[in-house]
Amino acid sequence: MSYTNFLQTIEKISNLEQEVIDELISNLELKNYRKGDFLLKSDETCKHFYFLEKGLVKLFFDNGDKDFIMTFFSENSFFTELSGFLTGKPSKYMFVALEPVQVYSIRKNIVDTLCKKYHSAETLFSKLYSKAPVNMMGRISEMLEDDGKKRYHNFLKQKPELIQRISLGDLADYIGITQVSLSRIRAQK
Repeated sequence: MSYTNFLQTIEKISNLEQEVIDELISNLELKNYRKGDFLLKSDETCKHFYFLEKGLVKLFFDNGDKDFIMTFFSENSFFTELSGFLTGKPSKYMFVALEPVQVYSIRKNIVDTLCKKYHSAETLFSKLYSKAPVNMMGRISEMLEDDGKKRYHNFLKQKPELIQRISLGDLADYIGITQVSLSRIRAQK
């Protein structure tokens, strides 16, 4: 197994001693999912922190009427459902593979042990944990302050590499508009 992308991504976030890197790698589990497979279902507790080696994953919840997509994760992303991961409570959110997915995962109990044992591991995971609320606040602000057209253009600007990889239905759900409205916005260019 090649851990090159995993290690390069970590190096951009935090400096770790070799023994921490060795322990991290020895505790990684490689998992493969097919398109449509759930990595996490609603009412399950998220017990893993993931690194996406290959593929595309969406984080969403279903309010009964429709899906609300919080975000998409693509290659070289770390992710978890932070609320459930930290509290041990079942999640309202779900992760589903939008393409064939290959992830490295590490169990929560291993993360906790590494953080107690090594200050640099604690620093790494603290930085990873802090990204989720910051991203969430930006997402909430966007949904409250911007109209659908602006959210669409923001998506094109921020994640242009994903536009060909996600369905129009998922894009409309992410932006918070109907597919008909999305088609109108796209036709305006």
